Amino acid sequence: MEVPHISKELLINEEIKDREVRVIDADGNQLGIMPTREALKISAEKNLDLVKIAPKATPPVCRIMDYGKYRFELAKKEKEARKNQKVVDVKEIRMSLNIDTHDLQTKVNHAHQFLKSGNKVKVTVRFRGREMAHTELGGNLLARFAEACADYASLEKQPKLEGRSMSLFLAPKPANNKA
Repeated sequence: MEVPHISKELLINEEIKDREVRVIDADGNQLGIMPTREALKISAEKNLDLVKIAPKATPPVCRIMDYGKYRFELAKKEKEARKNQKVVDVKEIRMSLNIDTHDLQTKVNHAHQFLKSGNKVKVTVRFRGREMAHTELGGNLLARFAEACADYASLEKQPKLEGRSMSLFLAPKPANNKA
């Protein structure tokens, strides 16, 4: 039977100060409610630990188990979970409104590299001075950029104007993830 891991530090053996506890043995069978001293005696006879797994219950629930083995298994599961997770970074590409076609293509190539490696891309157009009067040109530029990256990415967030910059988010398509 699997033991719920409520917190990292569970009370074991002499740390349990309750007068009565409900005891579950190593096989998952209930032994019933008994004084803590008696439960400690039973666990000591089996060369195992008495672990308080449900302190909020009335009376608290304790289980007879090998606590060292339990901690080792828990650490092993956590390590495996960390190994299997991939951290997705958000890479940012900044452009100005009057970017040249070749410069735009270079930025698109950078975005392709970021997307191939499984990262998200935030594409930002900065508006300076009178360019704020022509925010629709920034929207068109971002739409062209998203269209150029359509093979590698899907649009996660539509272009949005925030202060003096307009940005959109691109997420890698699942087929291109090489994680």
